Amino acid sequence: MTVPKPSNPGVRRPVDLARRHGLSAQAVRNYERDGVLPPAERSPTGYRRFTEVHATALSAYLALIPGHGYAASGDIMRAVNRGDIDAALRTIDHSHELLQRDRDTLDAVEAAVAVLTGSPPQPQRRTAVPISVLAHRLGVRPATLRKWERAGILQPVRDVATGYRVYSADDVRDAELAHLLRRGGYRLDHIADVLRRVREAGGAEPLAASLRQWRDQLTARGRALLTGAARLADHIETLDPPARGAFRIG
Repeated sequence: MTVPKPSNPGVRRPVDLARRHGLSAQAVRNYERDGVLPPAERSPTGYRRFTEVHATALSAYLALIPGHGYAASGDIMRAVNRGDIDAALRTIDHSHELLQRDRDTLDAVEAAVAVLTGSPPQPQRRTAVPISVLAHRLGVRPATLRKWERAGILQPVRDVATGYRVYSADDVRDAELAHLLRRGGYRLDHIADVLRRVREAGGAEPLAASLRQWRDQLTARGRALLTGAARLADHIETLDPPARGAFRIG
């Protein structure tokens, strides 16, 4: 069945919005169903009639995703659609807080890796050490190392004969990096994420070479947040004056 084109040039069909962004018409209908787009009016024959407001809402939503992710972007648009500026801004603020946290973490990791890679090699690190030796080296209690293990920061193996924990050279490196980050006030779950990056990079030295890529990713996220904010501001300008007024401060 052929869907008739709207006679009003300001009215758009789902396919009109979809083509502009390389989407399917069904995706546009799903966005309206999920509240990402404002509710569309219906023609006498039951077809959705989208307007410029829907076009700018879709553009804003798609621009928000690279910086905020799908879930947060949906929350922002639903808050805008119901005129809840506080909820929209809280979600936006949270994304900026996460980006700043990741920037601070990267700075701390760069400093910590510089310390580790700049330290002279120590022969005793070539062999596995028991928990008491590692705890003494770091100046912490064995219970602290066990807590880090439960948090996923350390992954020691067990001695086959005794069943006791033993820490390899890589485990010692991870423990030292974790100790530096912990002293910087970072939470255990956050440190566990950092250590996962270290293991995926293959150690502290390869990680030092990959930090530039990590920083580039953070820069891209920051620019995406700016782009999303600009598209969202454009969308707000298309709203009716009473709705737009809800987004003014003062």
